[in-house]
Amino acid sequence: MRAQMRLGRRPAAPVFLFGFLGTLFGVLQAGCVASILGAALSRQPASVRMLIGFAAFAVLRALASVAADRAAVRAGAQARRRLRADALNRVLAAGPILLSSSASGDVATTLVDRIEALDGLFGRWLPASMNALAGPLLVLLVAGIEDGFAAVTLLVAGIFVPFGMAIAGIGAARASSQQFLALSRLQARFLDRVRGIATIVLAGRVEAEASALASAADDLRGRTMRVLRVAFLSSALLDCAAAASLVVLALHYGAALGGGAGDPAAISGAIFALLLVPEFFAPLRAYALAYQDRLQGNGAAEALVALPAAPPPPPVLPIRNVTAHGVSIAFEDVVLTWDASRGPALDGLSFRLAAGETMVLAGPSGAGKTSVLEVLLGFVAPQSGRVLINGADMSTIVPDALAKLTAWIGQRPILFAASISENIRFARADATDAEVADAARLARLDALLAELPEGLETLIGEGGFGLSGAQAQRVAIARAYLKNAPLLLLDEPTSHLDPATEQEVLESLRRLVVGRTVILATHSAAAHGFGGRRLDLRAGRATNNARLSGVA
Repeated sequence: MRAQMRLGRRPAAPVFLFGFLGTLFGVLQAGCVASILGAALSRQPASVRMLIGFAAFAVLRALASVAADRAAVRAGAQARRRLRADALNRVLAAGPILLSSSASGDVATTLVDRIEALDGLFGRWLPASMNALAGPLLVLLVAGIEDGFAAVTLLVAGIFVPFGMAIAGIGAARASSQQFLALSRLQARFLDRVRGIATIVLAGRVEAEASALASAADDLRGRTMRVLRVAFLSSALLDCAAAASLVVLALHYGAALGGGAGDPAAISGAIFALLLVPEFFAPLRAYALAYQDRLQGNGAAEALVALPAAPPPPPVLPIRNVTAHGVSIAFEDVVLTWDASRGPALDGLSFRLAAGETMVLAGPSGAGKTSVLEVLLGFVAPQSGRVLINGADMSTIVPDALAKLTAWIGQRPILFAASISENIRFARADATDAEVADAARLARLDALLAELPEGLETLIGEGGFGLSGAQAQRVAIARAYLKNAPLLLLDEPTSHLDPATEQEVLESLRRLVVGRTVILATHSAAAHGFGGRRLDLRAGRATNNARLSGVA
């Protein structure tokens, strides 16, 4: 938080400046009001200049307030963009490994709500914390020039405010942290239950899950009310200090104000001192109101700290043009452990795959097939051993270069709520319409597109809603054609398809793998027709490395 607030001070400077100008205009406005009221109580005509000054300073103060609000919005938006970009980069760098240890609802809450809660920290609290010192000092300086007793009274009252806020802040920090935890749990539970609603209904757990959600919502309500109680306590302490100052100054200036037609200067000075009290406490009140934003920021920061650290930039080494000569893969005694209690997922695995060759990874679930692919995708680094790509250690390859030479097709393709064309172009954003159409043709999407009224521009729903499993898989194959990467990784691409549809998809894949280095992880016997070599895995170890019949 300290590091982020250092970065946020410059954007918050205009907010502080306009807030300080608002305090200055308020003091000048109070002087005009004191002069007008002093003349009225002394039964003398008010100065036209003071009337004009009062109106002018009122307008200037309103403009300063508007400018401060706009600057606060800009400062908060800039901070949120910076934090969200950093958090998203860390999540993307962690890849699916993060979701294996955290609920997707928790991650979504962190990227959206937690960062959104930091808006007030940079837009309100940071400038308010600076103005809470500068504003009262300005008022004290003016009060000291006018009357030393008024300055001392305000100073004594102002000293007690931080102590009261500190006492209230200890309880508020704890309450705010617990409230954020309850909010995060409720959001994560709700998101995950919505995603698994079909399973909940089939299992007859609808009422039980509804009761659990209601209980979590009630817990959040109780924690939120505790935060509000502490916030009101802090405001009450500030009001008591301001009221005490007014009482002391009113008693002190009672003689000057109660005399009726007395000295206009004395009456104006007394009124001016009284009017300085709300101006003195206004920055402190704004600070107290914004203190809640700091407490929320601390709660939100805990979730951001829990995200994986951004990976250090790898050394920039010369990378050969792997695309021109194909890609060879070598695993040398690779050991990878996801969970120490479950043993290694890859236990000293070694194999070599020549450029342009196909390898089928076979074995039961948990044998390590997907772990091999995730190592090659760069989602996780092995604890020991080396992975070589064209003879270069994979850890020295720039991630962007690794992404460009790799294409991946999984069990269920991720499709977005957009047109088919946009979903295919996701593989290469700069592709032309002709290249997208050619990729769709090679993936055998012609029959589907001919039935659609808008062809490639037909909109589909999130997750490929509106397409069958085979059609969605063909869109993923079209992406791979469009990317034209020399290394193709296939993770159970036909596991959710019926036999007839599986054969159709495999035919498209057979054309795709020609001339590429391919690693296919599958349980399907039909997929072994790809040819190349078969590597049997058991408990993360290779038990057989034999050549398959078929076309490589």
